[in-house]
Amino acid sequence: MSRICEITGKKAMVGNNVSHALNRTKRKFKVNLIKKRFYIPEEDRWITLKVSTRALKNINKLGVAAVLKEARNNGILNQ
Repeated sequence: MSRICEITGKKAMVGNNVSHALNRTKRKFKVNLIKKRFYIPEEDRWITLKVSTRALKNINKLGVAAVLKEARNNGILNQ
């Protein structure tokens, strides 16, 4: 499975490691992902999502149903 957040669509970025001598080598900035189960009371079921920590903060703030609805409207989540 790819390392992409299922709510925000965040994925790895590419950048440079810069040494003290200013030598540059390629590196990846990976996304901080967590596999988490959420209960949706409106649908009376559990779902498992791979979410970034930023998405997890949004879910805690707005609620899982509102965040899923917004992700579906933005075309990120297909369900």
